[in-house]
Amino acid sequence: MSSNVGLSTPRGSGTSGYVQRNLSNLRPRDDHKFTPYPPQHRQRQPNSEILEHDRLRQIEVQVFELRDKLEDEGVEEDEIETRTEGLRRKLLSAEGEGEGG
Repeated sequence: MSSNVGLSTPRGSGTSGYVQRNLSNLRPRDDHKFTPYPPQHRQRQPNSEILEHDRLRQIEVQVFELRDKLEDEGVEEDEIETRTEGLRRKLLSAEGEGEGG
């Protein structure tokens, strides 16, 4: 073998003795173009539509909890609708005042 690379003889090794370069071995370089990891992540601003959706979802969760509680107490359906709509309007107006002020 040349340059003392590989096996001295391929006999009994089950290989042909052909030596190849390892192309998957990455060596550190000055340019970071070929680094196996991405650059540092920049913090992005949250999406306003998603924040609005989450806010409305929290309001609906509170409305549903009230509806569930009233149904367990055996309140009539019309009264349940009235109370849940009132709570929904109250929460939406409170959220609107909080954002404006």
